[in-house]
Amino acid sequence: MEWLLIAVATCLLASCPVKGDDWRWEYEEGLRHYSEEALKKEYPEKTRPASFKHPPFRCPDMTPSTSIPTSVELVKAADIKVIAALGDSLTTAIGANATTVLGIPIEFRHVSWSIGGYGTFQDVITLANIIRLFNPSVVGPAPTKTVHGTPAPLSETGFNLAVTGHNTFNLPGQTRHLIDTLKTYEGVNFDEDWKLLTILIGMNDICDYCKDKSLFSVENFVHYMSVSLEMLMNEVPRMIVNVVQILPMETLREVQKPTPGCLLQRSFCSCLVKPATGSADLKELIEINLQFQTALEQLLYSARFFKRDFAVVLQPFLKYADPPRHPNGKIDMSFFTPDCFHFTMKGHEELAKGLWNNMFQPEGEKFMVESFSNPIQLMCPPVDHPYIYTKPNAVKTGQSPQPGPPSSGGSHLTTFISPITALASLLFWWATNMALI
Repeated sequence: MEWLLIAVATCLLASCPVKGDDWRWEYEEGLRHYSEEALKKEYPEKTRPASFKHPPFRCPDMTPSTSIPTSVELVKAADIKVIAALGDSLTTAIGANATTVLGIPIEFRHVSWSIGGYGTFQDVITLANIIRLFNPSVVGPAPTKTVHGTPAPLSETGFNLAVTGHNTFNLPGQTRHLIDTLKTYEGVNFDEDWKLLTILIGMNDICDYCKDKSLFSVENFVHYMSVSLEMLMNEVPRMIVNVVQILPMETLREVQKPTPGCLLQRSFCSCLVKPATGSADLKELIEINLQFQTALEQLLYSARFFKRDFAVVLQPFLKYADPPRHPNGKIDMSFFTPDCFHFTMKGHEELAKGLWNNMFQPEGEKFMVESFSNPIQLMCPPVDHPYIYTKPNAVKTGQSPQPGPPSSGGSHLTTFISPITALASLLFWWATNMALI
């Protein structure tokens, strides 16, 4: 892994300019507020040693269909041949196993909740590693780390084509990249293989809303999501698309309080973090967040994106999710990276379990996370319906149902950091992380 140290160190020393890269600018701007001591501060509770193992997970029926399904309603987990993901930094898993703020630009794609391919299920719970239990030869899981701003080939990203810092207006570009990749990739039978895609995007639109209320409007969110899903429906056969509902983001303001390492949150999501409690700006943003969720429901609780060999399914498990807390009510910071904004592996695993469970629950009966304080119990596909639920209620009733309540169950690095200090800090971080994933 020497290349990773070299790549990150080179970025710090050369300022790693990336045109239009707002995420890196925000990260570097955030670092300006840190002392040398804070840059080196270790957060061992946010990472996991490679020796950690989960207990095995087995289900009564883990076999594929006797023949390749022709209907999107009859696809079992073992029938999935290809897995992919689109989105933003939550899907690139930025900083997910970092122990210092200097490790945040590392994208731990191989442990990403929806497509990470590190080791096996017992090493890390991801949707891809769960699918592998049913079909060990599934194509697409992300095999390794990447560095934000550094071009990475498919041999490193797998079909995790999410991009850190992207907004919903970037989704059509990611979608085009995925379609072209699937069409030309040697290991994929484009016409015959069943493909599972997960999309989670929109939180950056909320974070950037106050900067351009027109660009990051609810209408644009729906427009770019619709354009992307139509591209997929018109061009990709045999695909199931999980669109995951965005989080309620107000409670992320609480995550900034416990440690001084949370200064980066003000850079990554200033529209959410900076307004005063009870201010008109904050109330507006909370309302916009809710409107995003409602608009996504109105778009997807319909028959618009459903046909014989294609379906888009809204997986709502995050709609009401509260951050994980200790018994005293304080935020459990072991779920959040040193920037206090992104999830650690611990958080990614809960997302993976929530998504998997939703896939095997019908619309209207899907589990909703009320709090990540309670670990999600992974379920097996029901014996009487071992297929991924794809048929929307609107197809059965002829009308879109109302959503129900939750069920239980490019700039330069700021100059205050000298090249020598930056490299020394980076070497310190690397030395303390050699044993980690």
